[in-house]
Amino acid sequence: MSGPRDDQDDREAGKLPTGRVARTARIGGLVAGQGLRWAGTRTANRVRTPERADEARSDRTAAAVQQLVAQLGQLRGAAMKIGQMLSMVDLDGLPEDQRDDLQRQLAALRDDVPAVPFAKLEKLMTDELGGPLSATFREFDEQAFAAASIGQVHRAVTRDGAEVVVKVQYPGVAEAVDTDLRNGQLLIPIIRRIAPGLNFKALAAEMRERIGEELDYELEAQNQRRIERLVRDHPFIRVPHVHTDLSTRRVLVSEYVEGERFEEVRRADEPTRDHYAEVVFRFFFGLLYRDGIALGDPHPGNYLRCADGRVCFLDFGLLRDVSPERIARERAIAAAVREDDADRLKRTLIDGGYVPTSRADAVDADWALRMMRMTTGWYARPGVRRLAPDRAREHGRGERPDREQRAAIRDQVNQFEIPPEAILVRRMHGIVAVVLGQLRAEADWGGIAAEYLDGAAPVTPLGEAEAAFFDERRPGGDPRSLVENDFPDLTLPALHEMHRPGRES
Repeated sequence: MSGPRDDQDDREAGKLPTGRVARTARIGGLVAGQGLRWAGTRTANRVRTPERADEARSDRTAAAVQQLVAQLGQLRGAAMKIGQMLSMVDLDGLPEDQRDDLQRQLAALRDDVPAVPFAKLEKLMTDELGGPLSATFREFDEQAFAAASIGQVHRAVTRDGAEVVVKVQYPGVAEAVDTDLRNGQLLIPIIRRIAPGLNFKALAAEMRERIGEELDYELEAQNQRRIERLVRDHPFIRVPHVHTDLSTRRVLVSEYVEGERFEEVRRADEPTRDHYAEVVFRFFFGLLYRDGIALGDPHPGNYLRCADGRVCFLDFGLLRDVSPERIARERAIAAAVREDDADRLKRTLIDGGYVPTSRADAVDADWALRMMRMTTGWYARPGVRRLAPDRAREHGRGERPDREQRAAIRDQVNQFEIPPEAILVRRMHGIVAVVLGQLRAEADWGGIAAEYLDGAAPVTPLGEAEAAFFDERRPGGDPRSLVENDFPDLTLPALHEMHRPGRES
């Protein structure tokens, strides 16, 4: 959940269309207009050179994404979630620099959301809490400090004096979700043009289930309590306590935690960024491969760096329990990439549902290995590396492919699809990679990942402390004291101080 835009016009931000006709009209108008423009591009391309036709097609894709960002962002709700999901897929046939720019525009649907004026939320809160806000809160800040697709967050102080954050669902969003998911079918022609390899029907089915859960803040409170228990007194991870007695289906109240936002951490020195990045990696990969929990919204607006060096994680609405079978398949993919075994990787991708058996013969195993090295090699293969924001430069992709090479790449990409159960897994992997790249963080990511993928020995001081925490934790015991007894010198400041790029374990 990100901070709201400072330059917003409150009146415009509050124009959240909730009626079925209004929301359908927005999507229908977008699809109709884009259809006409694509038809015009195809007609004009008949008389253009191949190079100019490719350029025109790229420009049309870019324009389509820009309009999607504008319209879906205004609609919020499930409509905005569609755009957020598209930010994680490959866009067809675009040059690398243009594709990265458009991915950033789609990511704005996560990170640049205007707040809704408080007056539009107050009645909902009064209804949910069963009385005026003053009966529940001693103080309530009407200015939102964070906003997202489903709701926004305000600071408050309870009648008991506890500092809290209050997450409030936008009025009308729940009622609009079914309309949005139905309207998502209208977007199929546009999505097929900008991301032809995406199985949108499978994506829509997964989104229907996940978003239905995300709208239930009581369920999110359960998720948060569950994860808070898993990491309670963890040496470097924190999850806020939920005030269950003050939370309802559309209002979620939890402990306020003070900490540095992501942009502040990005400006810190290398040791601080590296430490923070390793904690982020360990939190999300540990929950997935140790506990079978995929958190689907790991973008940097959802965590804070606390003064004691711990990182506090927020927002547990988009969550999926992942089956042991899916975990085993993801581990097998990483193992095949690590071993550079193209044939084994292809078999694993087919077994894991990433390549339908009907398309298996069309997939080149060596090409699949090259692709998976680019997307998973950063954590599947051992070795210290400093990640970079520009993934193309980081992977050394070299010169831009020519027209025939782009066509061959497009043909291979279109043989793949993401299984519904793996959508949040892949989303988590992708966003964490982006975050670590933005931090320019250095570590042996493959070595750290092996702790979770293969049960390997810890390769950093943080890994040693975490292993002690989980291995020696006992019901009714004090996990913190167990860690400090085994590692008396590894206080939180010491953990921070000891974590240095290239340090040997």
